[in-house]
Amino acid sequence: MQAETEKAFSVTSTLYFGRKLWKGASLYFNPEMAGGKGISSTLGIAGFPNGETFRIGDPEPVVYVARFFFRQNISLDNEHSELLDDGINQVKEKVSTSRISFTLGKFGMADFFDDNNVSHDPRNDFMNWALMNNGAYDYAANTRGYTYGFVVELIKPKWSLRLGTALMPVYANGPKLDFHYFKTNSETIEWEKRYLLNQHKGTIRLLGYYNVSKAPNYDEVVAAKINGTDTSLDVVNGKKYGGKKIGFGINAEQELSEAVNIFFRFGWNDGKMATWAFAEIDNSLSAGLRIYGSSWKRVEDNIGIAMVSNGISSGHRNFLNAGGYGFMLGDGKLPNYARENIVEIFYQSQIFANLWATVDYQFVNHPAYNHDRGPVHLFAARISVRW
Repeated sequence: MQAETEKAFSVTSTLYFGRKLWKGASLYFNPEMAGGKGISSTLGIAGFPNGETFRIGDPEPVVYVARFFFRQNISLDNEHSELLDDGINQVKEKVSTSRISFTLGKFGMADFFDDNNVSHDPRNDFMNWALMNNGAYDYAANTRGYTYGFVVELIKPKWSLRLGTALMPVYANGPKLDFHYFKTNSETIEWEKRYLLNQHKGTIRLLGYYNVSKAPNYDEVVAAKINGTDTSLDVVNGKKYGGKKIGFGINAEQELSEAVNIFFRFGWNDGKMATWAFAEIDNSLSAGLRIYGSSWKRVEDNIGIAMVSNGISSGHRNFLNAGGYGFMLGDGKLPNYARENIVEIFYQSQIFANLWATVDYQFVNHPAYNHDRGPVHLFAARISVRW
């Protein structure tokens, strides 16, 4: 982060195409355009304030393929079914309430895992990286958030179980994916339980993941500098395969009334190996609520209030204090570590039938875990067009 006042602009647009192939099978294609940049070139805050910006140097708008995948549903119960309406990456189809779903191709792991109806989409709700996902979930993705992978889901009326395997980037948060699958990959498992509490919907999700990549070990990198064998402190460009990371997450949402929903997330990873795909966060705790506008006769409007606290492992702290730089963080030293604490508040209002406008404020204390920095005040305005 820079000391002086900054401003930045970003724009993203996605088209969603889906085609039904045969019974239970469909194909999806999402071309996407993205341009602009984040403040301070998307550096200096672990829970970065805009989930729609990427760590890409060129701010010019670029068109690329975000998703291209095949899905097959297999019925497990021919007597009970439900109708899925047309939606984002969902063709209208009748499916069994008990089914197995296979998805193969290019997509975002966050399309399947760590979902949350209260806080998950930076285009339409909270903008912060650590609020759109469990901040400690170093999920497989390239710079723009996509990967090639395979996901299988067992879907039952009251619960679901999903497993996914996907490609990791060649280097930390890099644009290219590493196709040496048997040397580097990411495995994720999640169990989701849906329930009613006093006739109000609730969901809890338990997630675990295991990554193998070229991510270096923080302690080994610092030791190499101390003994003089390698003074680069480079954790972005791994030199060998075999870096292993494990992590887990708890994700819950609960409807309190017709107008109020709350959420909670907790995430942790072992923090031994360098962050390789998502954010430089090794543990994170977040909670918040959405208040919908039915109570003030603005049904499509809503208010969001959330807090998130991010932390890093002792090895990660020592690396930053030794002068190391990750792909997002590094002040040259970190003698006074502190948790990075963030509050985000937004109001979203429907202006016309397909147009929404949002004003957003974020308060960041101890950015990049540095007790000697901050606080930072961030103001944003967002326009969203949907049809």
